Amino acid sequence: MKKQTILIRNVQALMGGTLMRGDLYIADGKIESFSICCKKTADVVIDGTNFTAMPGLFDMHVHLRDPGQTHKEDILTGVAAALAGGVTGVACMPNTTPAIDSVETVRYIREKAKETGVEVLPVGCITKGMQGRERCDYAALKEAGICAVSDDGRPVECAETMRQALIEAYQLEIPVISHCEDLSIIDGGIVNRGKASKTLGVKGMDRASEDSVTAREIILAASTNTRIHIAHVSTKGSVEMIRQAKAHGVQVTCETCPHYFLMTEDYVLSRDADYRMNPPLRTEEDRRAVLEGVLDGTIDCIVTDHAPHAPEEKSDFLHAPNGVIGMETSFAASLKLVHAGLMSLAELVKRMAEYPRRILGLPNVQIAPGEKANLMLADLNYVWTVDPEKLHSKAKNAIWKGQALKGKPIVTITDGVIRYRDAAYFDQTGKE
Repeated sequence: MKKQTILIRNVQALMGGTLMRGDLYIADGKIESFSICCKKTADVVIDGTNFTAMPGLFDMHVHLRDPGQTHKEDILTGVAAALAGGVTGVACMPNTTPAIDSVETVRYIREKAKETGVEVLPVGCITKGMQGRERCDYAALKEAGICAVSDDGRPVECAETMRQALIEAYQLEIPVISHCEDLSIIDGGIVNRGKASKTLGVKGMDRASEDSVTAREIILAASTNTRIHIAHVSTKGSVEMIRQAKAHGVQVTCETCPHYFLMTEDYVLSRDADYRMNPPLRTEEDRRAVLEGVLDGTIDCIVTDHAPHAPEEKSDFLHAPNGVIGMETSFAASLKLVHAGLMSLAELVKRMAEYPRRILGLPNVQIAPGEKANLMLADLNYVWTVDPEKLHSKAKNAIWKGQALKGKPIVTITDGVIRYRDAAYFDQTGKE
């Protein structure tokens, strides 16, 4: 796409953690200037009065289902969903078909995403085929373009295999992301064990499944003096273990999703499989603990675990696959913390943009003269209702469906090109 000069007038911009108002001028794919009154002409002029300009978000935990499961999602539709959520970079998990355990699959993903405007970075497998046995060739995968390794979707059940993976990946400066789940404890459970499983009369997923493997990973990282990143934290126990591990100098980082600090297992009592995911929505006690972990910095990143499934797959509550979509709604949902006065906007953007990049060893994205123009414009006060049929994903299993959210990305720009523009917003507000 052709790069244009873009002038965003009178916009509030998040620059270096501070909100400032002025005119943002973009040329040749970069932010050329930020000034009180820009006199330059531009190909595109945007009235930024109601907008806040922020660095593009980076979602370090998504499932794009491509290759092999493209009836659920593909790279192009996943990227469209990302851009509509203000996300300009993603790390896509390896449970595709085939799994991302070869150079050829990494290259396929990178090539297909090349012209989308979104930085799509594959996460390679820890073990071949995600079978938990033979480790992959991490050096070759890194050379091809992975940003981390994980068997996400499955745990690495053998502790020694995981220990060796941590050592080898650390030497190559490759982050390791762990899906903390003990399958023997889960034993076919589909919702949180407790009120949800008892009320619905189904097998439950006990917290001990997550907590036991979280503890194992912390011990392995500590004993080998390596790094570990814990995916989708959902329990009080895991939050506290990570907090204590950090206090004792263990190189552990972690992430969670908005639904784990804003929702509980009560949602699944409706027998709607769109509220089923792994790990599951848990108790109010867990929700509060995860929220506390987000607010005090124990939890480093807010991600989506965007997991698309076809509507027919989600139609049967008992047999539906786990997972929800969230890239278009994660920022808006997380803004609840800002609107409630629990977190500053600058801190939220750190959790959704800066810290994921730091953990993966990627350059930071900033709004400043000379930087690449990778940013979003959001109306923080715009109230909208989530309609799955209007989202860009192929899937409709939207966790926030039917809910009114306050705040929304309206324009997303990467490399100085407008990649997403919410036409309905401009039609409704009459602003351009």
